Amino acid sequence: MARLIIFGATGSLGHHVLRQALAAGHKVTVLVRTPAKLPSEARPLISTLSGDLSTIALADLARILGGHDVLINCAGHVSDGERFVDLVNRVVTSVELLPSQRPVCWFVAGAALLDIDTSGRRGIDLPKLKSTYWPHGANFERLVRSRLDWRLLCPGPMVEQSALGLIRLRTSVDRLPVQAPAFARSLPALLLVPLFASLVPQMIVPYADAAALMLANIDPSGEMTRRRVGLALPPGMRGRKAQWAAKRGHT
Repeated sequence: MARLIIFGATGSLGHHVLRQALAAGHKVTVLVRTPAKLPSEARPLISTLSGDLSTIALADLARILGGHDVLINCAGHVSDGERFVDLVNRVVTSVELLPSQRPVCWFVAGAALLDIDTSGRRGIDLPKLKSTYWPHGANFERLVRSRLDWRLLCPGPMVEQSALGLIRLRTSVDRLPVQAPAFARSLPALLLVPLFASLVPQMIVPYADAAALMLANIDPSGEMTRRRVGLALPPGMRGRKAQWAAKRGHT
């Protein structure tokens, strides 16, 4: 059992993390702006703190984090731009303020942050994608500069569907969990954009599976430590969310 704190526990991904963490027997604390949005059945089982990550004093946030083994940050969204970058920076800085016993930290980005192939090019480096997903790159750079035991989940669009189970899904570290064709290395950036888009449906995953992946990897210094982590559907399966690009920021 771990002492776990969740930021963004009332959001689409966060509420799955909360439910699964409780089901696994973890001792859970949440920091939320609106406690009334928490599931009623969960409220007696958790420690609830009311606060806004964007305004809480960093020293106060560090005190809240003290004594926890794991931090899972589901707060923020890439569409918030600079506000998202500032939020992640505030969370990272607050953990850095802890003199010892820093928690394992999970953060969330998107598949556009993963290397497409061995060339090292990423979706966030491509035309049309960079203008939307650049905050993922800024947050990644902030994590790299830190000395935290962090892991960065980089799924494609996430959907509210039944979990498939991690044993069926493909996972990866630092690169896309799906195979780009060999000719991708020779494509100019502009032509790589539609190819990247064609791979995204394979990475449309249930929120429940994304939550399970994080909770399955919370031990210190694990294989995902300081790595970007991808998640994809089983081979041959494609997600069914047609409007992924317009509605989701986790790409």
